[in-house]
Amino acid sequence: MRGVEPQLQAVWDMRAAANFIGGGTGTGLLLWAAMSASAHGTSLLGPVLLALFCVGVGLVCVWAEIGRPLRALNVLLHPKTSWMTREGLIAMPLFALGLTAAWLGSIALAWLTALTGLGFLYCQARIVSASKGIPAWREDSIVPLLVATGLAEGAGLFAILALFLANAPGALFALPLLLLIVARLLLWRRYRTRLERPNGAPRKALQEIGATHRLFVIVGHALPATLAVIALLVPAFAPTLLALAGAAVLATGWHFKAALITRFAYTQGFALERVPARTPGHSRPGVKPGWS
Repeated sequence: MRGVEPQLQAVWDMRAAANFIGGGTGTGLLLWAAMSASAHGTSLLGPVLLALFCVGVGLVCVWAEIGRPLRALNVLLHPKTSWMTREGLIAMPLFALGLTAAWLGSIALAWLTALTGLGFLYCQARIVSASKGIPAWREDSIVPLLVATGLAEGAGLFAILALFLANAPGALFALPLLLLIVARLLLWRRYRTRLERPNGAPRKALQEIGATHRLFVIVGHALPATLAVIALLVPAFAPTLLALAGAAVLATGWHFKAALITRFAYTQGFALERVPARTPGHSRPGVKPGWS
């Protein structure tokens, strides 16, 4: 039934996906940069500036998507009702704190920046879940999944950067990376299972999720988890192995977010609880086109 079945939304495109990609990767990297600087004395300058660059690119992309970009400041006017407003308001102290932390090399400011970044990441996750007309977005389990994905992406990028940083954590970083891989996999399975329940998501959305599942699990979890375990067992090769694992985690996280925004995002569609009788008689059971 054309016009009645769920349709793929066309309001958000890859520019919106880039905001969630950059925001998640950047804020995740801020956390791991602060942790490594505290525990190992790693430099803050490069990782923090790269993290802020990721967040900034994401915000520029979503600004470019706005139909009237000169009115973008209107997004800051609704802090009581809009998670997008809260994201924009948090972005300002995030950049101020991050730049100051990078300039001064202050670990205390780096931690404050990382905590602010976690607030930014949470706002982004809530932006997605607040879109109630998209079943694949409004599912509550998407919030912890997006938070875990952002932290995993940041860890993956930090594992790549560690090849070029003095005093990098080495094989020790395999443990937190492995924990994040396992957490993201469990949250992904929970998300998919909940959408596969009756009235969870339209049929086409489930098909797209199923098409993404194998790549996400094998390349994004099984492969990097194996590399992380080998890095623990063979510390001499840990930096290279963890960089490869981090690249897999990072790339599949980006792929998942792009698919979430551009391929999973089918609308609710229309349904009738009961089909009324056109002639004297009994009504028929309802219909819900496009759903299993």
